[in-house]
Amino acid sequence: MAGMAFANGFLGICHSMAHQLGAMFHIPHGLANALMISYVIRYNATNAPFKQATFSQYKYPNAMWRYARIANYLGLGGNTEEEKIDRSIEVVEDLKHELEIPTAIKDVIDESETEFYTKLDELADRAFDDRCTGSNPRYRLIDDLRKLLIDAYHGNSPLHAS
Repeated sequence: MAGMAFANGFLGICHSMAHQLGAMFHIPHGLANALMISYVIRYNATNAPFKQATFSQYKYPNAMWRYARIANYLGLGGNTEEEKIDRSIEVVEDLKHELEIPTAIKDVIDESETEFYTKLDELADRAFDDRCTGSNPRYRLIDDLRKLLIDAYHGNSPLHAS
C-alpha cells in the first residue's frame, strides 16, 4: 500500500536522484533521500515562473510559498519566505545531525571522487529520465541535477546551494 501511495504522490527530483544513487552506488533509498532533501528544497524554493511541462494545471510552481507555509505550521519563525525556507533547511539539517546521518554522499560510498565524477553524467541523465522527475514543482535540466548531486557529494551547505 505504501508503494501505491508513493506512485501517486508526485515525488519529484529528490526521489529521482535517490533512485539512481541507490542503483549506482548502493546507497539505501531513505539515506539517499536524506542526503538530497535540503538541496532539493533549496532548488525548488523559487518564485521564478518556470512552467511545469508535465502537469500543466500548475500555473507556477508556488513551491516557495508552500515551503513557507510548512515553516509557519511548524512554528519555525522567519519574517520572509526566504527566511522561513532557510529555517526549514536548518531544521532538516539539525535533525539529520541528531540522527547521525552523514552530510555528504562521499561519506557513504566506497567509490573514489574520480569514480563518482566518471558516473556523474549518467547519474544525472538517469535521474532526469526517472518517473518521479516529471512531477517536480520546478522545471529542471540535467545540468541542474548534476549541480545538486555535486553539492550533495561534497556536502556543500544547502543554505547557499543553487
